[in-house]
Amino acid sequence: MSQYLESARTHRLALGTVQFGLPYGIANTTGQVSLAEAERMVSLAADNGIDTIDTAIGYGESEQVLGRIGMQGFKVISKIPPVPPGVTNVRGWVRDEVVRSLDTLRIDRLHGLLLHRSADLLGPYGDVLADALCELKAEGAVVKTGVSIYAPDDLETLSRKIELDLIQAPFNLADRRLHRSGWLQRLRSQGTEIHVRSVFLQGLLLMPREAMPPKFARWAPLFDHWHDWQRCHEASAVAACLAFPLSFPAIDRVVVGANDLAQLQEILRATAQRVETALPDLACDDEDLINPARWPAL
Repeated sequence: MSQYLESARTHRLALGTVQFGLPYGIANTTGQVSLAEAERMVSLAADNGIDTIDTAIGYGESEQVLGRIGMQGFKVISKIPPVPPGVTNVRGWVRDEVVRSLDTLRIDRLHGLLLHRSADLLGPYGDVLADALCELKAEGAVVKTGVSIYAPDDLETLSRKIELDLIQAPFNLADRRLHRSGWLQRLRSQGTEIHVRSVFLQGLLLMPREAMPPKFARWAPLFDHWHDWQRCHEASAVAACLAFPLSFPAIDRVVVGANDLAQLQEILRATAQRVETALPDLACDDEDLINPARWPAL
């Protein structure tokens, strides 16, 4: 297989790096990615036109790993964690966190700085957080500011608190809320850069039917439909999961993570493929399924 895939579709990917700092994902059996493997993955991403790296202060060692690899030529997106209890100077805390991230990443500026918990913008520190982000953007430490969301419900209120230059939201075959709510087109019309994540639903949509944890049995009809569709059309689950968000021109970047180089190679091959049949309708509004933060309680 050539390592270089001539496809404009791969250019719309962003490399998610939570696995560089933490053992992440329900289907992850290999743990945290090693530094050497991370270097190979970043190199492969660059060779295939991926220009955006997604990380966060809360992703364990991810920023340190990226700093050691070198981020020259990449647009780096990072995220501010929730404000810790006891912080009295929130503005100073935000600045310290961003300066530390820039030092760790060994870059001069972030392409995007997001609030990892968007609800903080609606809490008692909301105005101070908004002002701190605006100041960092005015100073050139950050190009775009915005939020990472779990659902589009609060976007109306959030958009009144801060200019949403960039947002990141979950979007996949099961979780279609960003589109169905009308917010995808609304954000595009106002010039917001849109990144989507969780396109594999943290790997759940890629698991063999028999390997799925019993706690997901209540959604058996949905997963039966999904796996029946794959068998009927002899279709790749990875290609179908990627084809869905890539079919929306309003989406700027589809964030994908991988546990090793081989998985990233598979993702790149699948991105270059065309799914020639209509994708299955797996739309679900049950947050117990589409919000992985709820899975531990199932």
